[in-house]
Amino acid sequence: MKSDDLLLYAVTDRAWLGGRTLVHDAELAIKGGATMLQLREKHIDRELFMTEAKELKALCDRYGVTFIVNDDVDLALKCGAHGVHVGQSDEDAACARKKLGDDKIIGVSAATVEQAVAAQAAGADYIGVGAVFPTDTKSDADAVSLDTLRAICSAVSIPVVAIGGITRDNILRLAGSGISGVAVVSAIFAADDIEDAARELTELSKQL
Repeated sequence: MKSDDLLLYAVTDRAWLGGRTLVHDAELAIKGGATMLQLREKHIDRELFMTEAKELKALCDRYGVTFIVNDDVDLALKCGAHGVHVGQSDEDAACARKKLGDDKIIGVSAATVEQAVAAQAAGADYIGVGAVFPTDTKSDADAVSLDTLRAICSAVSIPVVAIGGITRDNILRLAGSGISGVAVVSAIFAADDIEDAARELTELSKQL
């Protein structure tokens, strides 16, 4: 994983496709500057999940962008993803590392310093911290204060990416926190112009 991979981390959500394909919208995000792409699917069957994963992996390879699968370590391995992102209630980083090997990327969600430190010790390559702002995308996400975000960044030596409710209007409130970038869902994929939204967020992320 390159140091700037987390600058603008686009996380998919099919809620706003409106008849378009996930690959179509993901390509627009990448053209706008997304540096990493995560496939997150909660409510589709495994066969479609695998099909989408393979399509998005091919897309990311074409553009030289890192491709991550959310939660599903086995599917990430089968589709050749560059890595996986797991939550606190999913398979832990140590188990994921055993399955994926040393050359794959493992991200772990954390909401406390203790969780972040434990994830790093278990072999995580980066930490996802959130929700830093209120979000409708993940209604069960607990709020993480900016002070906690800063504390997590100080406590670990691996990169930290902030997620949750981040928009063009509030992103600069994260400046100086120590994060390597932001992970966004609706701020990109719900936009009328996905490519332009990604481009603007990329430029704003560089100011963090």
